[in-house]
Amino acid sequence: MRGMTRALGIATAAAAFAVIAAAPAAAAEAKPTFTKDIAPIFQEKCEACHRTDSIAPMSLVTYEEARPWARSIKTRVVARQMPPWHIDKTVGIQEFKYDRSLSDDQVETIARWVDQGAPKGDPKDMPAPKVWPTEQGWNFAALFGQKEPDLIVRSTPWTQKAGANDTWWKPIVETGLTEPRWVRAIEARPGTVKGRKITHHAVERLIQDETDPLAQNLDANGNQQAGTFMEWAVGKQGEIMRPGSGKLMLPGAKIGFDVHYSSGGEDITDIVELGIYFYPKGQEPKFRQVLHLMGGTNSAGVDIPPNTVKATQGFFVLRENARIESFQPHMHLRGKAMSMEAILPTGQVAMLSHVNNFNFNWHNSYVYADDAAPLLPKGTIIKVTAWHDNTTANANNPDPNVWVGYGDRTVDEMAHAWVNVTYMGDDDFKAELETRKASLAQKNTQQHQQQ
Repeated sequence: MRGMTRALGIATAAAAFAVIAAAPAAAAEAKPTFTKDIAPIFQEKCEACHRTDSIAPMSLVTYEEARPWARSIKTRVVARQMPPWHIDKTVGIQEFKYDRSLSDDQVETIARWVDQGAPKGDPKDMPAPKVWPTEQGWNFAALFGQKEPDLIVRSTPWTQKAGANDTWWKPIVETGLTEPRWVRAIEARPGTVKGRKITHHAVERLIQDETDPLAQNLDANGNQQAGTFMEWAVGKQGEIMRPGSGKLMLPGAKIGFDVHYSSGGEDITDIVELGIYFYPKGQEPKFRQVLHLMGGTNSAGVDIPPNTVKATQGFFVLRENARIESFQPHMHLRGKAMSMEAILPTGQVAMLSHVNNFNFNWHNSYVYADDAAPLLPKGTIIKVTAWHDNTTANANNPDPNVWVGYGDRTVDEMAHAWVNVTYMGDDDFKAELETRKASLAQKNTQQHQQQ
């Protein structure tokens, strides 16, 4: 165990504090242009949302579309409000998949482009257009050589009336599965483009007769509850399991939808579609992955006095060796920050991730890179700390003069983290640690040679 813990320390420290050599700064006299310097950045980090008929209020695909917004773009980019990426870059693990944040060089390039008149540049420098799936297309299908998921489970329709109060629609739908199937990817979406206007988030829970104690989700009386399977929200489309791991669906499984609808200014009828991609029959992953809801409050729950910043904590014990795959904080309008730490059986404490600028409008899932995903021995305690700001300093606060308690409404509060966990036995855990040590040693050698 001591060897495992030491290796964990090496892995976590290397992931958190590795120094990546920055590219040489552009010469001061160089004038960035849209076609040569800005369009590639927008394609990589912005177009996923900022394109025609997508969720952003404007498209940034062409110069003509982006130029009127130049000053606003600079303001948001320099303030690190856009692209939405709220991880504190001074602590914890900093290597992620699908990292949409801008580097310091990219921020500086955009700022100089705007300050120097936002020139278009030579059309010949414009990169080839990036091909995106249609807004109602499936994001992962092409990755598996398919046109759509292997199984699509649809909620029953709900009509949200114009001006109606927030609604939570909770239908239970049969999957039709008659045999066990391993899942390698999942994605969810509102069924229509208009449905995106009213769907704040949609949780999909897997209801099945679970026998694996690591995957069981027990209530206070020891009764089995539905396990969280997937969640759709703005900024989160789906998840792909790491190679060799997957989620298990059993015969007779059902999906319990929990959809939060808000008013869209008109009558809108919509459904939520859950797309599931299976491993081929006969191909079973070695490890099982489970999406846990790890609470950020103690047994007293959320109770925030007026004009107060309050911190709460929750704890989750890993009953088996685990690899932590991702971290997604969830709070409401008073949400300010959330951290996730690991308390090892030795007593050592490691900060894994800290979101220091939580924004309720974005539900980012921070997926750790392959060489950075924390490897934690069984008996580790995951500590989740949440901060709520019920003061006038919080621009999103609807009323700082009221007490705020737990509830589903946006004006209520809650605090938890969605955390994907892959469990593994002792032998596999030791092998994973050795592989990680070798990979990090090779990376450190390469970085040393480049210096």
